[in-house]
Amino acid sequence: MKSPLIEVDAARRPPLGMPPAVFLRDYWQKRPLLIRNAFPGLQSPIQPEDLAGLACEEGVLARLIQHDRASDRYSLRHGPFEESEFPGMPHQDWTLLVQDVDKWDADVAALLPAFDFLPRWRIDDIMVSFAAPGGSVGAHVDQYDVFLLQAQGHRRWQIDARPGAPQDFRPDAELKLLREFEPSHDWVLGPGDMLYLPPGVPHHGVAEDACLTFSVGMRAPSAAELMGDFIDTLAAEADESLRYHDPDLSPPADPNEIDAAAMGRVVEALNVLRMNDPDRLGDWFGRFITVYRAAGEVSSGHDDPRSRIEIEWDLERGASLWRHPWSRMAWRKAHAQPAKQAKAHGAVARLYVSGQEFALPAGDAQAISAAAEIDAAVYSALSEAGRDCVQELIAAGHYRLGIDDEDAGEDE
Repeated sequence: MKSPLIEVDAARRPPLGMPPAVFLRDYWQKRPLLIRNAFPGLQSPIQPEDLAGLACEEGVLARLIQHDRASDRYSLRHGPFEESEFPGMPHQDWTLLVQDVDKWDADVAALLPAFDFLPRWRIDDIMVSFAAPGGSVGAHVDQYDVFLLQAQGHRRWQIDARPGAPQDFRPDAELKLLREFEPSHDWVLGPGDMLYLPPGVPHHGVAEDACLTFSVGMRAPSAAELMGDFIDTLAAEADESLRYHDPDLSPPADPNEIDAAAMGRVVEALNVLRMNDPDRLGDWFGRFITVYRAAGEVSSGHDDPRSRIEIEWDLERGASLWRHPWSRMAWRKAHAQPAKQAKAHGAVARLYVSGQEFALPAGDAQAISAAAEIDAAVYSALSEAGRDCVQELIAAGHYRLGIDDEDAGEDE
């Protein structure tokens, strides 16, 4: 069987150059792919000076990495930075990286629907990096899938796609840089080109000229992170009356020995706590994944919130509800379907919003999680339970009303 290509031109079929099902079958978490013209004619939605300004703001996760060629040493500093720093930066060998730019810039966030061939809850953020000529963060590996989209200028990417490529780290670097790196492929990417890398592929990017690169990174919790949160949930929800017990106890051969029968009872006690109920397990994961790696929090921020009647009046007059950029949502169909609810509302589902869960009809959960904007048409199509949920989310700060205060006052 012929091996899949490692380079394709997507000009006629952006952004992958192939049907999503083919990409997921042949490349996703299997092999890298260079996609020329993934975004044909792309004009960067953000400029370097805008990125630098963002890196100076409180609450923004930003890093500045400089490379000393003579010693091959990399230095790392964390933001926020002073605006006065950037005009005096060297003309080469440094990189500014800003996380979660899609949460701060709506034009950057507008790129995300192009990745709807993936579950939205799997996408973490769009990190944007500006690199002066020669700028780099060094050869490294990521433990998650990433799409590296060139938005401005040119960057040379080298990867080592060989099985068993060395992944030991340098002991002398603050960053996790590879001790050995021998590229198997070498490309220069221009605006609109994109490189997909599955987890664990060594790579090294160096700016050919001043350039902007967008990194669309995935959310991939480690087994330890999943287990830690899962165990915390088990402990919090455990019934104190469920304990180790031994009604079958017989006189021990040695009272100091933990024998096989005792260990069998330990296993039995732990098994009682297992989430065999798929709905309990699903609810735990829905809450976990909509909080995981969240860098910002959602709060209402309103001392005098508008009433439900006022909000619904505003919607009828053309206003919209805009989802908070830090609000993460996903939904899931429930396995158990209470007959009364299912008959009244259709399939019962769960909507997860930044660690909270709401029981809703499946159509409502699907509609709310898909809508970055809720207008009168979307709102009126929801059931009463769905509209109640939206109002609760508004009160918690997950939506803001897209209407000028002056206009709202005139309408009252």
